[in-house]
Amino acid sequence: MLRAFNTKQTWIVTLSAAGILLITMGARQSLGLFVAPLQAGVGVDVASISLALAIGQFVWGAAQPFAGALADRFGPGRVLYGGLFLLALGSAITPWSGGTLGLVVSLGVLSALGTGASSFSVLFGAAARRLPPEARGSASGIINAGGSLGQFVFAPILQKLIQAVGWMGALWSLALMVLAAAPLVRKLAPARGPACRAGHGDGPGPWRSARAAMRDRSYLLLHAGFFTCGFHVAFLVTHLPGEVGHCGLPPSVASWSLAIIGLANVFGSLFAGACIARFRSKYILFWIYASRTLLIALYLASPHTELSFYLFAAGLGLSWLATVPPTAAIVGKLFGVRYLGTLFGLTLLSHQTGGFLGAWLGGLAVTHFGDYSWMWYADMTLAALAALVNLPIREAPAARPQAA
Repeated sequence: MLRAFNTKQTWIVTLSAAGILLITMGARQSLGLFVAPLQAGVGVDVASISLALAIGQFVWGAAQPFAGALADRFGPGRVLYGGLFLLALGSAITPWSGGTLGLVVSLGVLSALGTGASSFSVLFGAAARRLPPEARGSASGIINAGGSLGQFVFAPILQKLIQAVGWMGALWSLALMVLAAAPLVRKLAPARGPACRAGHGDGPGPWRSARAAMRDRSYLLLHAGFFTCGFHVAFLVTHLPGEVGHCGLPPSVASWSLAIIGLANVFGSLFAGACIARFRSKYILFWIYASRTLLIALYLASPHTELSFYLFAAGLGLSWLATVPPTAAIVGKLFGVRYLGTLFGLTLLSHQTGGFLGAWLGGLAVTHFGDYSWMWYADMTLAALAALVNLPIREAPAARPQAA
């Protein structure tokens, strides 16, 4: 897997991107731990908090193509610095939000914009353009594993901080941890680094490339499958603590379950990245989504104990965000890496549209029905459909529009 990592620069670029994603995704994927404290501290119901977090899911996705386009055109450094600042600002002002509108602004807009500008599309694009082609598949797995490791690290730390210094102190601490990622930006995107290795010239421009891509059937099928991934991930990171509470288990089970998901996905991401060089990415995606269908069915049929939650988390973690490397690989195969930030950012917009629905509908389901049963059935059905829609995707390079 790592034979292509034969230079110091390759390791520096890959690990810097992984480190940034560790912090930004660790912060974002642990926000579900604050649902109950916000409900008590701010005085809003779980449906309102779910709405704010759902808007955050969508804004995070909507920011991806624009952040990717800015990074493709002007370089990723400034985009990453701005993203880290906005994410820290959103976390820092949340204790003063005062109600639903304030939560929408702090968590739904500022934090989400910041995470979107310092997340997958910009990081994958920046790394791909500085890495040789033979290293990109494994590098995407390592970078993605950094985000998963962040969830493993941040979930128990934030839970302990909530217990030790309160939820407000935990959010202020989170803001400081986000700013600690800033030195890594210079390693990934130096002001005057080596020339990119995109290999496709200047190209026709990001938005013309995007319009051409949206006419490609395989690209649209990829969007459909990634929509389901977003629904699944957002539902769980937002409402898994609530599901644990409904089963009469302590909050620590939720934080450790999220941590186990993150740790297991480190291995899942590395494995998915390694498989890209050996198997077609669409088949990797098929088996990932099919495994989720089976895992949810097993969870629904099992007694809900601490052990069952941990086993469920471990199984889900292997496929959690392991969809990202093969999805990015298909985009790169179809259209090249010159505008990977923009085009992969658009797939992430589909991902987060599903994420909006997963977070929001989960809140509505528990409010109106008293539990999450219907959400689990919907999640299982969508996972099965996602497995099937990936099979017709072709992975041969698509014709790209010529520069004017």
